[in-house]
Amino acid sequence: MTQWIVFGILAILVIYGVSLYNNLVSVKNAVAKAWANIDVLLKQRHDEIPKLVEVCKQYQQFEQSTLQNVIQARSQVQAAGARGDMQALGQAEGALRAGVGRIFAVAEAYPELKTNTQFMQLQSRISALENAIADRREFYNDAATINNVQIEMFPANLIASRCNFGVKALLDFSAEEKADIDVKQLFGSKA
Repeated sequence: MTQWIVFGILAILVIYGVSLYNNLVSVKNAVAKAWANIDVLLKQRHDEIPKLVEVCKQYQQFEQSTLQNVIQARSQVQAAGARGDMQALGQAEGALRAGVGRIFAVAEAYPELKTNTQFMQLQSRISALENAIADRREFYNDAATINNVQIEMFPANLIASRCNFGVKALLDFSAEEKADIDVKQLFGSKA
């Protein structure tokens, strides 16, 4: 009789351990899925940015430094994304979003550019992608937070540490990205 009780307790512990492990795998895969969704949107947006830069280059007076900053920030985002470095990605994304916002703000001074159909389509497409990225960032951060909580909770932390389930960094954009564009600064006293 004692053997059956011990066997039953061991069976329950094994089933519980397998259940905890499977839950950790599920949470880890939810983070990977959320990141994949962001990555797709980032790639789509990054494909649109060179087109936007080319349209703006058609206007000789357009601020070349603004265009160069956007191109540089785009490269930094791609490099950080390829490395999976969420902190660097967040900073580079902030610079890129600020640069694109600056292009849109500076475009106000170029009536021909503002009425260019291709520019308007790109502006609309990039803005829609920006909104989608913001939404997906929230899903990613939720999944990463759930993962991080799960691997810290007892007894799941015992399995997580032995099976190399790691903490996932949150994707946070820089303060520069979150700040409004100062239109007065862009146009001096014209605003």
